[in-house]
Amino acid sequence: MNFHVIRLYSCLLGLVAVAHVGADDSFPQPFDTELSSSRPLSADESAKQMLLPAGFQITTFASEPAVRQPIAMTTDARGRLWVAENYTYSERPTVFNDELRDRILIFEDSDNDGRFDKRTVFWEGAQRLMSIEVGSGGVWALCLPELVFIADRDGDDVPDGPPQAVLDGFVHQRGSHTVANGLRWGPDGWLYGRQGILATSQVGIPGTPEGQRTTVNVGIWRFSPSRQVFENVAIGTTNPWGMDWNSHGEMFFINTVIGHLWHVIPGAHYRRMSGGDLDPRIYDIIEQHADHVHWATGEVWTDVRKGVTEATLHAGGGHAHTGLLIYQGGEWPESWNGKLLTINYHGKRFNVERLERLGSGYVGRREPDAFLSADPWFRGLDLIPAPDGGIYLSDWSDAGECHDNDGVHRSSGRIFKIIYGDSTVPTTIDLSQLDDIELAKLQLSENDWQARMSRRVLVDRVSSGRDCTSIRSLLHNIVGQSNNTVHRLRALWTLHVTGDRDSELLTSLLSDGNENVRVWALRLLEEQSHDSDASRTTFLETAKQEFPFVAVNDASGLVRLTIASMLQKLPMQYRADIAGPLLSHADDESDHNQPLMLWYGILPLADVDDGRFERLIVESKLLRIQRYGARRLAEDLDTDPQRIDKLLRDVAERASPESVYAILDGITDGLSGRRKATKPASWDVVQAKLSATADEKTNSRLRDLSALFGDGRAIESLRETALDTTASPLQRGAALRTLIEARAPDLYTTCERLLDDSELTLTAANGLALSDDLGIADKLLATWPRLDGQAKNPMLNILISRPTWVNKVLDAVAEGRVERERLGAFQVRQIRAYKSPEISQRLDAILGQSSTPIAGTNAEMISRWKQRLTNEVLSGADKANGRVVFQTSCAVCHRLNGEGSNIGPDLTGAARENLNYLLENILAPSASLADEYRQVTVLLADGRVLVGTAKPGANNTLKLQTTSELLTLSKDEIEEQSVAPISMMPEGLLDVLDEARARDLIAYLMTK
Repeated sequence: MNFHVIRLYSCLLGLVAVAHVGADDSFPQPFDTELSSSRPLSADESAKQMLLPAGFQITTFASEPAVRQPIAMTTDARGRLWVAENYTYSERPTVFNDELRDRILIFEDSDNDGRFDKRTVFWEGAQRLMSIEVGSGGVWALCLPELVFIADRDGDDVPDGPPQAVLDGFVHQRGSHTVANGLRWGPDGWLYGRQGILATSQVGIPGTPEGQRTTVNVGIWRFSPSRQVFENVAIGTTNPWGMDWNSHGEMFFINTVIGHLWHVIPGAHYRRMSGGDLDPRIYDIIEQHADHVHWATGEVWTDVRKGVTEATLHAGGGHAHTGLLIYQGGEWPESWNGKLLTINYHGKRFNVERLERLGSGYVGRREPDAFLSADPWFRGLDLIPAPDGGIYLSDWSDAGECHDNDGVHRSSGRIFKIIYGDSTVPTTIDLSQLDDIELAKLQLSENDWQARMSRRVLVDRVSSGRDCTSIRSLLHNIVGQSNNTVHRLRALWTLHVTGDRDSELLTSLLSDGNENVRVWALRLLEEQSHDSDASRTTFLETAKQEFPFVAVNDASGLVRLTIASMLQKLPMQYRADIAGPLLSHADDESDHNQPLMLWYGILPLADVDDGRFERLIVESKLLRIQRYGARRLAEDLDTDPQRIDKLLRDVAERASPESVYAILDGITDGLSGRRKATKPASWDVVQAKLSATADEKTNSRLRDLSALFGDGRAIESLRETALDTTASPLQRGAALRTLIEARAPDLYTTCERLLDDSELTLTAANGLALSDDLGIADKLLATWPRLDGQAKNPMLNILISRPTWVNKVLDAVAEGRVERERLGAFQVRQIRAYKSPEISQRLDAILGQSSTPIAGTNAEMISRWKQRLTNEVLSGADKANGRVVFQTSCAVCHRLNGEGSNIGPDLTGAARENLNYLLENILAPSASLADEYRQVTVLLADGRVLVGTAKPGANNTLKLQTTSELLTLSKDEIEEQSVAPISMMPEGLLDVLDEARARDLIAYLMTK
C-alpha cells in the first residue's frame, strides 16, 4: 500500500481585507446567490456517472453538508485529509463577502473504504482563505492579504493560539479570481505558492518597509520558513492554479488561456496574457512547454463559458485548467507513472500529458483525455495524492464558473477519491509514529507520498530541536551507491532539508554520470551557500572554478540551463566568466529556454561600463543575445555613446555577417521612436566597411541608422526609395516611416506627393500630421472618399489628434462628407476631452444627444438598456445593418467572425447570446480592469493629443497602442502624460448610436 501529499487550489479567488475572527463567535450561515434553476447531481450519482478508464473506481469521500466550497486540500503524516472551505468568495461586483467566514476541516478514513468516518473543525475564524499546508508544528494558511501560521505543536487538532502573520501584502481587492493561492512544500524545503495577473502585490514579512518588499504580479513564488526569505521564482502567464514536481524534482504548473503548461525555471519570464513584463528590458519571454492546446483556436477562449463546441471537445475541452498532479503513487498501472494530470475546467475531464525531455527542458505531449464527468455542475479544482496511491479530486460544484457573473452556490461541494482495482482495507500508517531510520528508508518507497511526507516529518523533528543524525549514513549510502536516480535524489533532498550541508559531496556530484543529480548538486550548493559567510565564500570559489568548466563541457542542456538560471543569484563579478562559455554553444540558438535565460542573467551587466557586457555580445554564438545586447546599449546612446562606439568597432573587425545584421537590428530597435540620435564617432568608418560586403538586408539597416544619425546621403537615398513607384510597397513604406521618424528635411513635400498613393496614404498622413497647418486637415479630408473601410478609422484618429482640426472634421460630418456613424464612442470621448464648450455643443447637435452623462450606477444603466432592448424590439432588428455598425464602431479594436482588429478581445465566441453579459461588458468596460488596459492620454510637443494604452518601452521611449497602430514615442516629444482609471473602451458606446443602430448592433452581436 502507499501514501501521498499535496493540497488543492481553484479557479475562483480574490479577497478583500484580512481579519481573523475569534473562535468563540458563531459561524455565519452560508447562503446561495446563484440564479440557476437547475441543481447538481447528488455526489454519489455524480461519481456513478463519471466515465473512468478500465479498472478504476471512484467514491464520494465527502460531500455537502460535511464539506462545501472546498477551495484547497492537503494531507498530513497521519494520512488525514485537510480541507479549506471558502465561503467569502462572492459574485461580482462584491468579489468577497466579509459577513461570512471560511474554515479548515480535517477528515479521517480509518478503514480506507474511500469515505470519511470522522470530521473535525480545526479553525473557523478565517476570511479570504485560499490555501492551506501542514508542517513545522502547525498549519500554514493563505488568508489574504496574509500568509499565517496556526500553531498546533501538540497535534491535538486545536490551535495553540491565534494565527500569526508571517507574510503580508498579497493584494486581493483587485485580484478577483487571480489572487495568491496554492501552498505546497517543495523538495528543497521551501513553501511554494502562486499568484495571478489582475493585481500586483508588494509582499514582505510584516513590518517590512515598502521599498524593501518584493513585487509579485503573476507567476510562482516561494517562502523559506527557516531563513525567513520570500522571493519570486518565475514570472508570467495568466492565472496558475495547479503545480507539482516530477520524480526528478522538476516543477511544472498549469495555466489558462495563453497556454496551459509551463516547466518552472527559476528566474524565468513567461508569456503574459496581457501587458508586458514588469521589466521593459526583458524584450522577450518564454512560451509554454507543451506542443498543443486543449481548445479549438479558431474559436475565442471565452466560448466555453456558455457551451463547449465539438471542435474544442475534440481538442481537450477548453483553455481553463485547475489542479495538476504528476502521478507517482505506485498503485495504478505502470503506464500511468509519471503522467501529468490536470482538470480541464470547462471540459469536465482530466487532460493527460506525457512529459518528455527536449533540449534544455521538457515538452508536454498530449495523451488521451480521461475521467470525464457527466455532472453539469462539476467544477473540479484540484488533484492531490491520497496516502494509499489513489488520488483526491475536489469539486467546487456550481452552475457558474470562477468569474461568477451569475452568483455563487455555497451549499454544495464534493471530494472524490479515485483508486485502481478493488478496494481493500489496509493497515493505517501514521508516519509521525515511525522512528527516524524507518522514515529515511521510505525514500526508497514506490509511493512518492511516503517519500515526501516522511521528509516533512523529519524536517519537523529537526526544526523542533531533535537530533536526526542517525539517518545520515543511510542517506549518504543511497546517494553514493544506489543505481536508482529517484532514490538518490530523494536521499539528497532529505540530507539538505534535515541540515546535512556537505558541500564536498555536492561538489563531487558535479561530475556525476546522471544529469538530474548534477542539476540538484548545483541547486543545493547555491541554496546552502546562504547558511553562513564561510559557506557563501566556499560556494563562490566553487562557482568560479567549476561552473565555467561545466558550462563548456556538459552535454546536458538541462545542466547548462540550471547554470544559466543561477546567474541571477550570483554576484555581478562572477556572471561574465560563467555566462561566456554558455554563450559559446551555438546549438542553443534554437533552444526553447536557454537564450532567454542567459539574457535574463547577463542583462544587469549592461549597467556596468567595464567592457564585459560588450565582450559577451560580440563573442556570443547566439544571435538573439547579440540583438538584445545591442538594443540595450543603444537605449543608453545619449548617456554612454562610447559603449555603442566600441561595440560597432568590434563588430566591424570580428563579427560574422549574421552577427553584424543581428547587432545592427538590435541598435535599430533600441533607437526606435527617436527622431535624431547622436552619431557614434566610428560610424562613418564602420558604415563604409560593412556596406562594402553587406547584403541588401544589412545595407537597408545601415541606411536607416545613417538617416537617424543625420547623414544627408542616406536620407536622400531613402527619399528616392519612397518615391520610386517600381519598388515594393513594403520597401517604400519602410523608407517613408524612417524619413518621418528622422524628421527629414523636405518631409512635408515628400508626404504630400505620396498622399494620393493608396498604398502609402496613411503613412503619408501621419507625416503631414506633424504640422499644425490647418490646410493639412483639408488635404486629409479630401482623401476620404477613396479610402477603404479599414483605413477610415485610422485617418479619423489622425484628424482628431489636433484640437485645431476638430471643427474641420465636424464640418465634414455635418455636410455628409464624412459618415456620421464613423464618430464612434472612442472618437467622441477624445473630442470631448478637449473641453471646448463650442466643440461639445456642435458634437451634441450632430449626435442628437447631451454632453451631460446619464447618472446612475452600472446596474441602473444595464437595467435601462434591458428595458429598451426587449425580445420584441430585438426581433425587429436589421442584423445586416448591425454588422455595418459593428464594423464602424467596434471593429477598430475587436474581431468578430474573422472581421476586425486584435487590439481588444476577440468576440467571436464570447457569451454574446446573454444580453445581460453583453450589456455588462459594453456599458461598464472599466468595472474590472487590469493596469495595462488603463487609458493613457499623451500631449505631444507638436500639439497632437494621442490616446491609447501604454506598453513597455525603453527608458527614453513610450510605446502607445492606439485603436489603429502601435506608436513608439520619444519621451523628449511628450509634454504631458496622464493615466486614467478607465478602460480604453469608452463607456458611452451605445449612447453615441441612435435607437435603431443600437438595436441592430446588439441583435447582430447576440447572433451566433
